[in-house]
Amino acid sequence: QVQLVESGGRPVQAGDSLRLSCTASGRPLSWYAMGWFRQAPGKEREFVAAINWRGGNTYYADSVKGRFTISRDNAKNTVYLQMNSLKPEDTAVYYCAADSSRYTSTPLANDYEYWGQGTQVTVSS
Repeated sequence: QVQLVESGGRPVQAGDSLRLSCTASGRPLSWYAMGWFRQAPGKEREFVAAINWRGGNTYYADSVKGRFTISRDNAKNTVYLQMNSLKPEDTAVYYCAADSSRYTSTPLANDYEYWGQGTQVTVSS
């Protein structure tokens, strides 16, 4: 199975930019579509962005569309989430996840079989 490790989360100010990374090991990242999800304190986990195995198809939550960009480098076994114009409401633990149905980019958490441990992003006003 694939193991996923997120990195890049840290405290930032509103309006700042941040790039999260998710590195896969155990199996090639190209075997999977990938997604980013987040969970804020007291809230349910929510979809952020997804990308299919080649990167040609992406899908975003309305709340981040135009501010966040998901991308991937299969040669580096890494998927990224570039976050611009961050807002306090973006504060959450961010998780990456892998879906073996690699041709599609799904927003449904139940479609993802493998999950990382998460990285904390805190945006202060």
